[in-house]
Amino acid sequence: MSIIANKSLMLLSIPSGGEWLWIMLAIIVLFGGKKIPELAKGIGKGIREFNDAKTGIKNEIENGMKESNEEKKA
Repeated sequence: MSIIANKSLMLLSIPSGGEWLWIMLAIIVLFGGKKIPELAKGIGKGIREFNDAKTGIKNEIENGMKESNEEKKA
């Protein structure tokens, strides 16, 4: 049974150096050299928007908790 578990874990492992080389080569072939900076810029913008939304929701929750605590005290 441990052999089956090891094989399934290997399928989920992080790519090693040689595999990253093939992945990068495939990306260059599929998107071309000119599209890669645009793709990276889009990914960066998406991550930035996600983090801004995450911070906004966190602040709303904290403010709601503070307001409910103040209402309980009053």
